[in-house]
Amino acid sequence: MRLRAPAGIAAIRFAACCLAWSAGAAAQAPATRAIALAPHITELIYAAGAGDKIVATVISSDYPPAAQAIPRIGDGLHVSVEKALSFRPNLVVAWLPYGAAQALASSLSSLGVPLIYSRPEKLGDIPAEIIRFGKLFGTEAQAGAMAHTLTQRLDALGARYAQKKPVSVFIEVGTSPLYTIGSDPLLNDALQRCGGVNIYAAANVAAPQVSVENLLVKQPDVVITPAIAAGAQDDARQRWAGLKLPAALRGHVYAIDPDALFRPGPRLIDATEQLCRYLDRAR
Repeated sequence: MRLRAPAGIAAIRFAACCLAWSAGAAAQAPATRAIALAPHITELIYAAGAGDKIVATVISSDYPPAAQAIPRIGDGLHVSVEKALSFRPNLVVAWLPYGAAQALASSLSSLGVPLIYSRPEKLGDIPAEIIRFGKLFGTEAQAGAMAHTLTQRLDALGARYAQKKPVSVFIEVGTSPLYTIGSDPLLNDALQRCGGVNIYAAANVAAPQVSVENLLVKQPDVVITPAIAAGAQDDARQRWAGLKLPAALRGHVYAIDPDALFRPGPRLIDATEQLCRYLDRAR
């Protein structure tokens, strides 16, 4: 079985990109017709109270439920430039400067439409991005309230788990072959907030392929598997127990919704709270 996350994480989070936009774009009137080129961007804009300003997005933007009614222009890597421009956007938000953003950049530039980027790299960037979008869309009050709530939740996690016994963690991203989380700064920040230690944090890529044999040697205290289907957690636990992994034999294999865990939007804070509770069970 292959989960869909490893390639996405490696491609999406590993490359660097610019988070700034021109002073001229920042000084414009609030955006009213935006295109979101990644699902986490859609979620952040909704959290900022401006979901109704999104006129088009990509196929994978499926949350919140209202986002499913937004017209689609492609899959994030390949988009129809003609269709995108037909929505007359006055703001386009992307994750990285290639794929869909690269395809649109020239046309947007010629039309004077700002193309900006949103790439949170730590949990604190999520409420900061919501505030940023609130300013761009003129929804500062709602965005500020949401950002304040999320920041309070993050502060509470730090206060509760900072001094607790460290727990070593393996995050299973794909099973055939076996992928995990490596140097990804965002998920390592989430683990750190919970007192967790990623056993592959020293890897030089965001989503390395690893061997079962190496994992059995490292013997993590907890295994996190990305799944939402009923029974998936038990299936993963039985699979690892069959390989005599001590964490599985002790019952410390837990499932978290991959869209919440791997998208850098507000739901990642939900997933982090869930992750912290799971690690606490292993203590």
